[in-house]
Amino acid sequence: MNRNQIISIVLFTGVALAAGYWWGHTTGTRGHESPSVTSTGGTTDAAEGSGSAVQPRRVLYYRNPMGLNDTSPVPKKDAMGMDYIPVYDGDVPDGPQVKISLNRLQTLGVKTEAAGSRSMSRTIRAVGTIEASERGLYTVSPKFEGWITTLYVNTTGATVRRGQPLLAVYSPELVTAQEEYRVAAQTLQSMHDASPEARANMQSLVEGGLQRLRNWDIADADLAGLRAGKDAQRSLLLRSPADGVVIELAARAGMRFMPGEALFQIADLSSVWIVANVFEQDLSLVRAGQTAVVSLAAYPGRDFNGKVTFVYPTVQPETRTARIRIELSNEAGLLKPDLYGTVQIEAGDTVAAVAIPESAVLDSGTRRVVLIERGGGAFEPREIELGARGDGYVEVVKGLSDGEQVVVDGNFLIDAESNLKAALGTLGGHAAHGGTPPASAGAKPAPAMPESATPDVANEHAGH
Repeated sequence: MNRNQIISIVLFTGVALAAGYWWGHTTGTRGHESPSVTSTGGTTDAAEGSGSAVQPRRVLYYRNPMGLNDTSPVPKKDAMGMDYIPVYDGDVPDGPQVKISLNRLQTLGVKTEAAGSRSMSRTIRAVGTIEASERGLYTVSPKFEGWITTLYVNTTGATVRRGQPLLAVYSPELVTAQEEYRVAAQTLQSMHDASPEARANMQSLVEGGLQRLRNWDIADADLAGLRAGKDAQRSLLLRSPADGVVIELAARAGMRFMPGEALFQIADLSSVWIVANVFEQDLSLVRAGQTAVVSLAAYPGRDFNGKVTFVYPTVQPETRTARIRIELSNEAGLLKPDLYGTVQIEAGDTVAAVAIPESAVLDSGTRRVVLIERGGGAFEPREIELGARGDGYVEVVKGLSDGEQVVVDGNFLIDAESNLKAALGTLGGHAAHGGTPPASAGAKPAPAMPESATPDVANEHAGH
């Protein structure tokens, strides 16, 4: 056999082997590609279809092998030289989820609680100080000029009774008024034979002189001697207008006073106010007539009950609070002005609603999200709408059903551990915590933490 024949045989054998390899590889590939992905993530057999050619699975995008929130429309490598993992059409789960290994969950101390129906009531807490009731404030202010001859009550804080003498005063106006009254009274008594008109005019002068002294706050008891025909008194008494406590004292023995000058400030403390500062977000829940419970540091373990009587119409811009007035009975005299106290008001109607602990809510400022336990270390982030708050719980108006388990402790750690912002990005048009969208406009965002790239695996790759 010559050399040319040998070469021909070798070439023919090589071509035959190549053709056989190509045929076998093509047949095997088609056999493996016969199942196709359905729109719901399941598979169907090509033999059950219409017999049309099965298209190869379409790559949606490539995700970061470390589970980071980074995707690419084309194959690439990360900074460590690891290939990005392709995500095929049908591999994306119906809802966003984050995945944490069970061992890691135990380390994080994650706790869950079932959302349940409970009676929602709101307790508003505020602080304030005791004040004397403005309805019980009295000022002793003479309506004439004079001098204090005797000071009977000379200490601030003294308790006085209505009608009790406070001071004796001398005033030329008082002496003149008494003399005019005395002369008019004597003249009236001597007009036995006068006409009725003359007697009526003189009687009017007598009554006018007496009323003038009364208008100057001279009590009838101190005018009894004058009405009995006695001479005018040099000094007359000024008495307390009400029961109470002297809270201001400006009078001094021997001092001269002018009309309208305040000599005594007396407060009736049988009923007092506590003026509390309520934050503006609680203001809509407070109204007159609500019951309030007041506790004071001066009397630990003891509560005082009162009622909200007024909500002031202005807000203090420095503290963003509004003042409310609560009236308290003080028959025992324990509540003293300027005492500091705390106020609790049961505000709002008590209603039954689906509620969760306030600690379960991840609030970004624009969205409120909870983590729902799905088992096996999987958690579903879900956006919710909140309602009333009270006693550490918050009402869920929309987005959560009764009985669903929500994370109440450790949710912030899950957020940091699992890059939750990637999963939250699939809830809407943008990531709730600032996630970065995929580079391709047509690509779908990758799952934040699929099972193939849990945080533990990612930490191992990162050398943690």
